[in-house]
Amino acid sequence: MITLSRQPCLHFEPDSCRDSFDREPFGFTHNLSELDLFAPDSLLSLAEKYADHPRDHYVAAGAPSPGAEFYSVPYTGYGPYEAISRLDSVGCRVLMKRPEKHDPRFRELLDTLFRQIVDLRGGLGRQRVIRLESGILISSAATTTPFHFDPEINFFAQIHGEKMYHVYSPSAVSEAELERFYIRGAVNIGQVKLQGRDRAREHVFALVPGKGFHQPQNAPHWVETCESRSVSYALVFETDATRAQGRVRAFNYYLRKLRLTPAPLRVHPRLDLMKSATMRAVIPCRKAVVKILETILEHI
Repeated sequence: MITLSRQPCLHFEPDSCRDSFDREPFGFTHNLSELDLFAPDSLLSLAEKYADHPRDHYVAAGAPSPGAEFYSVPYTGYGPYEAISRLDSVGCRVLMKRPEKHDPRFRELLDTLFRQIVDLRGGLGRQRVIRLESGILISSAATTTPFHFDPEINFFAQIHGEKMYHVYSPSAVSEAELERFYIRGAVNIGQVKLQGRDRAREHVFALVPGKGFHQPQNAPHWVETCESRSVSYALVFETDATRAQGRVRAFNYYLRKLRLTPAPLRVHPRLDLMKSATMRAVIPCRKAVVKILETILEHI
């Protein structure tokens, strides 16, 4: 049996998780930076395991500005191991996705932390978790991750170095912006513009080892590292309820295309159920059609 070097713990203010969970960002403390599995040699050893798993990692240069388009930032051409080995000479950002697939210690860490979160939250009610995974983010000094949002609930912990995390309330993104994203039915980043956002809805977390924060689903953000390399750990998950909310927004997108004004999410719960059920059937068909068209185009 694999066991961690010490018991990992997250510490929240008494009412934060109950009152602000998936609504507003809030900070917490943790002891993850004291775990052996985040030591530099351990992370390099983990990075070697990603060589044959290109879908499990992302390596890119820093963005020229927070408002840059996310996927306009060039790839470095390095894999995780090469990029981490060159962090001090080549500015880059490394994301190692799903480390729990590659090292059983990260599976134990993920399961332990998620149990703590659910307990502190007082349970998830009738919601069923349909995706639970983690990621390790390693960046050079003075690099920027551009503005975007993620379709998942996130608990983010700083392990090494310092990082300034600029995150907005989910209400800073309009329903129309979210609807355009959710018609794809994909788990990916959501591209939105930074310009014109309400700064009153911005939270800035100065993250150092032992500090972390909760990022609600669809909370747009941009990130900058400080004067040294940075290592962070993110635990993310979706439930059947949060996935259903995305399908409601996808349905509303098509209503807007018909020049109708759809009722926003949660205004009419029974209507939301109908919208979600409809898109549950439509989105897989849409994906299949897109795949067929792409195949045809490849052979023209």
